Amino acid sequence: MTQVFFHRSTAKKVFLDQHGTVVKDLAEAHDHATRLVQSFTNEHSLEDWRDWVLHVSDDQGDELFVVPFAFVLGKPH
Repeated sequence: MTQVFFHRSTAKKVFLDQHGTVVKDLAEAHDHATRLVQSFTNEHSLEDWRDWVLHVSDDQGDELFVVPFAFVLGKPH
């Protein structure tokens, strides 16, 4: 088990995850990241989420992977 952090950003904004989440492996971290992106984009807001990126880092601050919100959202119709 390891502590990972899910920071989200655009070119203009950065929101740091101060608490992190304990996961058992990278697969669980990726599943959690996808659920986070879906929860943010399901909020009722005027935010254009396609420019956002979720940065997943370990407890040492090393980036493990990124999830562009557009990857989860798909292409606009």
